Amino acid sequence: MGQPVRDYLLTLCVTAAVTYLLTGPVRKFAIAIGAMPAIRARDVHREPTPRLGGIAMFGGLCAGLIVADHLFNLQGVFELSNEPRALLSGAALIWLIGVLDDKFEIDALIKLGGQMIAAAVMVIQGLTILWLPIPGVGTVALTQWQGTLLTVALVVITINAVNFVDGLDGLAAGMVCIASAAFFLYAYRLWMGYGIEAAAPATLFAAILMGMCLGFLPHNMHPARIFMGDSGSMLIGLVLAAGAISITGQVDPDNLKIFFEGSERGATHAMFPVFIPLVLPLTIIAIPAADLILAIVRRTWNGQSPFAADRGHLHHRLLEVGHSHSRAVLIMYFWSALIAFGTVGYSVHSASTWIIFMIVGASAIGLILLLMPRFTPRAPHWANRFVPPRYRHSAPEPTASPSPSSGEKPVPAASGAQQGAGDAQMGDQAADRAPVAVGVSGVNGATAIGARSRFSDRRSVDSSR
Repeated sequence: MGQPVRDYLLTLCVTAAVTYLLTGPVRKFAIAIGAMPAIRARDVHREPTPRLGGIAMFGGLCAGLIVADHLFNLQGVFELSNEPRALLSGAALIWLIGVLDDKFEIDALIKLGGQMIAAAVMVIQGLTILWLPIPGVGTVALTQWQGTLLTVALVVITINAVNFVDGLDGLAAGMVCIASAAFFLYAYRLWMGYGIEAAAPATLFAAILMGMCLGFLPHNMHPARIFMGDSGSMLIGLVLAAGAISITGQVDPDNLKIFFEGSERGATHAMFPVFIPLVLPLTIIAIPAADLILAIVRRTWNGQSPFAADRGHLHHRLLEVGHSHSRAVLIMYFWSALIAFGTVGYSVHSASTWIIFMIVGASAIGLILLLMPRFTPRAPHWANRFVPPRYRHSAPEPTASPSPSSGEKPVPAASGAQQGAGDAQMGDQAADRAPVAVGVSGVNGATAIGARSRFSDRRSVDSSR
């Protein structure tokens, strides 16, 4: 069992390394060809930032598949299944559409058609849903048309859900990485724990997807020097959907029942893993899907097109209530991890009540974090030199005491230059604690060519939508 883990880890590391190394040259290429759109009305950042990060992520995907094809324990995935080739074909098509959109801003309906064609290409090559476990009915085999329509719908929904959530530096890549990690644990357990080889492709897809996101995150974390753009967000959305389709439609749920006793309790335990493949893909994209549904309802209610961009996404709401950029991203990470790993944990120990108590307790912590946007921890005075400026206590400036006989007002002891510097520092700290209204000028983004700043650009928002 240890050898497959090492092979997956090697595939993940190679994918991450190739993605990381390619992102720098891709950034220079994006600047050279002008893939830095002008600031739009809905953008929060003020300075153009290059896109096309999906080029590096697609390179990592190709490298991961090539390495996996040459590893002894993973060769069977390519020999016994055509799913990796189907994934690569659909990914190449959706990536090309994303690159064109990042450079030329193609129409939303054209992108939607491209997403459907990419899903159809994967269906033609065998990556499709064959059957579904229905509660109270059992396993239901789907016709060719039913499986095709369901597969295309799942791919399109997942792609757009990930694309909609791609609004803050590092948000989409981090959330998809968390989701793919949870998905990897579940798929690997089905393969190695239950011996179901049909789960091997989904396990490989999850490992490669983690590598793509981990390799891109160092360049995309706040303040981002490059955005993944639609070429990246649609790509990782398609890979995530491919893993969900593989494990949902290719793994026969009836095969899981042979690992449990024939008693009523054993049958109950057997049925839960049967339905987890249906639930887990939905929980993985729960937050992006909720954002997608709310956006469609909001835009339709306002008489706009469902594809019209706005500033009403969940991450924008977090900024509006007063959360900083970093805290908003971490809150979204927290809820994604809670939903995905909570579902996986419950699938393993469904009879343990402590799993439910942990989920409820973590949810309470998440609600507290949502209600404390203005809380900023402060380090003790003796630790000021070891923490970033935003967490330091600002000592009061000394003032000169006026003479009782002179009647003069107190005069600051610091010079004019020192006073100006102190005011600037206090202003930065106040700006860091104050709520940020989405769309307000003065909120800086990452520079496209200049040096990377660590503290001045704190709230840039990804313009890849």
